[in-house]
This record gives sequence, C-alpha cells and structure tokens, in this order.
Amino acid sequence: MEHYDVIIIGAGAAGMMCAIEAGRRGRRTLLLDHADKPGEKIRISGGGRCNFTNLNAAPANFISQNPHFCVSALKRYTAADFIAKVDAHDIAWHEKTLGQLFCDQSSRQIIKMLTDECRDANVTLRLGAPVDEVQKTGDGFQLHTDQTHLSCSALVLASGGKSIPKMGATDFAYCIARQFGLNIIDPRPALVPLTFSGDLLEFTKALSGISTEAIVACNKQRFREALLFTHRGLSGPSILQISSYWREGDDVTINLAPDIDLHAVLRAARENEGKLAPQTVLARYTPKRLADAVCASAGAPARIGDASDKHITKLCAAVTNWRVKPTGSEGYRTAEVTLGGIDTNELSSRTMEAKTVPGLYFIGEAVDVTGWLGGYNFQWAWSSGWAAGQAV
Repeated sequence: MEHYDVIIIGAGAAGMMCAIEAGRRGRRTLLLDHADKPGEKIRISGGGRCNFTNLNAAPANFISQNPHFCVSALKRYTAADFIAKVDAHDIAWHEKTLGQLFCDQSSRQIIKMLTDECRDANVTLRLGAPVDEVQKTGDGFQLHTDQTHLSCSALVLASGGKSIPKMGATDFAYCIARQFGLNIIDPRPALVPLTFSGDLLEFTKALSGISTEAIVACNKQRFREALLFTHRGLSGPSILQISSYWREGDDVTINLAPDIDLHAVLRAARENEGKLAPQTVLARYTPKRLADAVCASAGAPARIGDASDKHITKLCAAVTNWRVKPTGSEGYRTAEVTLGGIDTNELSSRTMEAKTVPGLYFIGEAVDVTGWLGGYNFQWAWSSGWAAGQAV
C-alpha cells in the first residue's frame, strides 16, 4: 500500500492549487484524477483563453447559504496574489469588461503553469485513476483505485460539482460527504441559459442569434450585460448571471433598451415623425429584427403618429419591462458551475476541513460557494485550494 501525507482527488483548478501549496510545505502529496488530462475546465474556459480571475473579486460576488464563509480564504489569497503568480510565469494577459482577466494567448498556459509548479513542489500527479472507495482509518484514510491501494493522513476532495458531465463532472465529492455524514445543500445548475415553451419559445426562436445589451432582474438582483436570443430561450452573460438567482416559477424582468427614456422617445416621434413605423423608431435603439418582433407582438399601429398613449405604454412595457417566466434551464449539460454543494456549516472557513471528520477537506466547486460569471469561480478555486494547502 502506498502512503502519502496528502491525497487530493481532482486535478482541476482547486486541486492543483492545493497540491502546490501542500508540496511546498514538504508534504508528500499525491494528486489523483479519473480524467486523462489535468485542468480540462481550465482549458475550455473563456473561449480557450481562461478568465482566470476578476479584479473585483470580493465576498459580495459569491452565493452561499452562509455568505460569510468565503471571506477568510478570499482575503488571505487574493486576485492580486494569483496575478503575481501568472506574471512570474511570463503569461501575458488583458482585462476585458467588468474586471475580467484573460490570457492573451491560451488557457493551456495556466494549466502548464500549475502542472509545472506541481512538479517543482514534488507533487505526484496520477491521471486516469478513478477512486472506487474511501475508508476512514484510525490515523487517516485508505483509498482503493483500480490500480492500487493508497493511504494518507489528509484527504482533500477537489472533484468539483455536476456541471458539464461531458467533461467528466460527477457527484463524487457529494457522495463522500454523505458517506461521512456531512450535509449537502441541494445542488442545481448555475450560470446556465434559461429555456421557454409555447408562444414565448416561438418568439425567442424567431430571434435566435440576436444579441443586445440588457438589464435583467430577478429576486432583488440585477445585472447589465449582453443578452442572447436562442432557439431554446435566452442566454448571454446577463441571463447566465441571473440564472443563479432564478428559481422555478419566478418571473425574470428584462429591459432591452436600458439607456433611454423610451416613453419620451416614442411620444416625441409621434409628434415630430408621425409617418415613421414604430419599429423604425425602436430600431434606433435595439436590433432591427428585435424591434420588428416587439412591435408586432405589442400590436403597434403602422405609423407612430397613429399610436395612442395606450399603444405607447404597451410598447414601452414590451421593451423596458419585459416579464418572462422560464420553464427551466439547459441544465448541467451547459451550466458553467454548480450552485449548492457541501454545506459550509460543516467546514472550517480557514482550512476547509470538515469539523466532524479530522483530516477530510473539501475545496472549490464542491463547496456551497458559487461565484458570479467573470473569473470569480476560478478565484474561489485558487483561494480555497490555497487555504487547504496551508493546513493539510
């Protein structure tokens, strides 16, 4: 039986970060993954350029049953700390909107950086090695794989959540948590497109491919980013963001023309440009196909000059206060992350160790801490992985 001080299950962002820190502390560390390559979610992120953190990363950008849990790790390992690591490896990066940082070249640079640091910290990386069984022993844990039997003093679960199963995502971390009596906050897909049915689906289908700036609101949360019409419903950054706050049965309110007083614009057009079609006026502020569809659905007259106050009020509501009721989401198949997970009340916020199972740790997406879109979830992976790496 092979023995290690620390075994980490999951060679993703959090797992590799934890392994690096544990190895640097002189701990004999094994990093396991059932996949054939490390960091697959890193590889596909950010369109292949990895949105590796966000300059604005703070506890307010994270969702959890206990919003204070993430504070310790995020304060002790910050976005600036990870940027310094990236800079030390001469990886060029740039900032996009809203503090999002991306590699100039490829997400593979981040994977190489992490695997190089694992190697330099004497971490053993073993891929294609699914764990079949975990058992608690008097002084640690025993693990069974199809290759060998292993033992360790500290065991870290960094195997993620259920999002994107085609990338190998599983509920393994939840299974281990339940095995040891830890509570799970019901997982569900997050940062995911929303779907519709009936007339609303036909409306979005007809506009599939159109993208426009929008303010999207639900359950006292609002985001202003791009919105994308799809053949299944709505997507785009604003929809992905609000999906983390949406619950089945909730309405979502959308403003498709956030920068104008549309009521005043339409009234002025009625007075001064009466021969124009309402959709012509609206198309100055929204994509033409969207303007045409909205005017048709709102029953607007052929000429803006013939629009009554009631017509204008109805048209304004259709554009700036569009209320939709999604029937669901596209699910884990396309969800960028999993909301929910290991109940943070079961863990130490400083070390990520289970309070009732000494030596057992959970980090990254497996934990009930979910960030906004835009690099926040990677920062949680770096921060929680670093925190556990100081303790194991």
